[in-house]
Amino acid sequence: MTCTAFENLFRIYKTENGNTGGKPIISKVRTRFAPSPTGRMHVGNLRSALYEFLIAKHAGGDFMLRIEDTDQERFVEGAVDIIYHTLEETGLVHDEGPDKDGGYGPYVQSERMKTGIYMKYAKELVEKGEAYYCFCDKERLESLKTEVDGKEIMMYDKHCLHLSKEEVEANLAAGKPFVIRQNIPNEGTTTFHDELYGDITVDNAELDDMILIKSDGYPTYNFANVVDDHTMNITHVVRGNEYLSSSPKYQRLYDAFGWESPVYIHLPLITDENHKKLSKRSGHSSFEDLLEQGFLSEAVVNYISLLGWSPEDNREIFTLDELIKEFDYHRISKSPAVFDYTKLKWMNGEYIKAMDFDSFYEKAEPYIREVITKDLDLKKIAAMVKTRIEVFPDIKEHIDFFEALPEYDVAMYTHKKMKTNAETSLKVLKDVLPLLEAQEDYSNDALYATLLKYVEETGVKNGYVMWPIRTAVSGKQMTPGGATELMEVLGKEESIARIKKGIELLEQ
Repeated sequence: MTCTAFENLFRIYKTENGNTGGKPIISKVRTRFAPSPTGRMHVGNLRSALYEFLIAKHAGGDFMLRIEDTDQERFVEGAVDIIYHTLEETGLVHDEGPDKDGGYGPYVQSERMKTGIYMKYAKELVEKGEAYYCFCDKERLESLKTEVDGKEIMMYDKHCLHLSKEEVEANLAAGKPFVIRQNIPNEGTTTFHDELYGDITVDNAELDDMILIKSDGYPTYNFANVVDDHTMNITHVVRGNEYLSSSPKYQRLYDAFGWESPVYIHLPLITDENHKKLSKRSGHSSFEDLLEQGFLSEAVVNYISLLGWSPEDNREIFTLDELIKEFDYHRISKSPAVFDYTKLKWMNGEYIKAMDFDSFYEKAEPYIREVITKDLDLKKIAAMVKTRIEVFPDIKEHIDFFEALPEYDVAMYTHKKMKTNAETSLKVLKDVLPLLEAQEDYSNDALYATLLKYVEETGVKNGYVMWPIRTAVSGKQMTPGGATELMEVLGKEESIARIKKGIELLEQ
């Protein structure tokens, strides 16, 4: 089903009795972010959350958080806290969730399971002939495995579908372990609609009778998704296109219940620069990785919004509010999105430049203190580097010379553009040394005025004088400030000592 402009804002998603017939009920857009608490937040999951959020907020709808913890083996302690922290850091504020009951709770699948909701709906499908109990043991299931193109697959042979009602009841009464499987016919086709990929039709013979309820009583991810999305009145579902192959099975479940399926939007794969799936080995696959590498959450959100989506005007820098206004999921591409780390760094640098100084200093100070132990004006140092870095750890390599003068090659005094060499630099340093020793005011402006007077008197260019001084006081070719700015921070005693060191090196 293709959404009209009206349906983008309001969508008929169920009827008055929750099934078929009756008077249609019109409600606003409702989306959900349904992560599994299995560790750090992968950027692909964060993109899904962001797009779900933007779709809801663009339409004036509700954005829900649901924790999908049915896979108990993969559950990681502390992962739920990571989910909450990530949403808070990124500004993706949920309207409903485990901590905000909107009347559709519980919002944690393990808690929902305790209500019996999944077993109830699974048994309803059994009664309809759309599902069945399966009592096959591990050994029998292993015997069904075959190898196709080097991959081991298992297609269930519907063995237990043919058990009589009496046999099923006897097995249940005896406490025999079971799963509940979806009953997919061997004939015919199933058609599923995606907003980006259109109608997808598959032969039913290609679909396996997937498990709905596992032997531990927990629902599978696929089944719980369908039940929860319907009972929570979710209108739009965003997920990765790796789920496209499972989608016909979802559709069959909706059809079996007589429910209308939500609008599905399957997102393209996110790859690294080598066009391989973005993995943990890349070092920047999770939101936490990126924060630890000195990225701003606002820049990360902005960048991730463009991994697969583009605005009409090809603009790149957006606030979250601007994204809400501009976001149209119909402009999502089907092509894989490349996670360009260099591009993200550039964008982060733009965000750093735009920060107010106090906010910048709050984040920059810990990095500065890792390097600077001396009693120097850290705020002046921070101001120097603010426009020169792309990520906060870059600060250290820009300022380490303030702590201690590094060893350097006198060849650095030679600069073609400044028309300097070792000989001219030595003369300049010897000339300005008594001037700087006599100088009491070591503010940038006062120092600059003194040196400018020397420039005018000697008839040389500014760079001819400033380059040797900057080299002497920093020992670096690239510095975050000019010669007089550096001396202001270093102070008189240290500046003089470093210039004397420069003279000593040049005289050797």
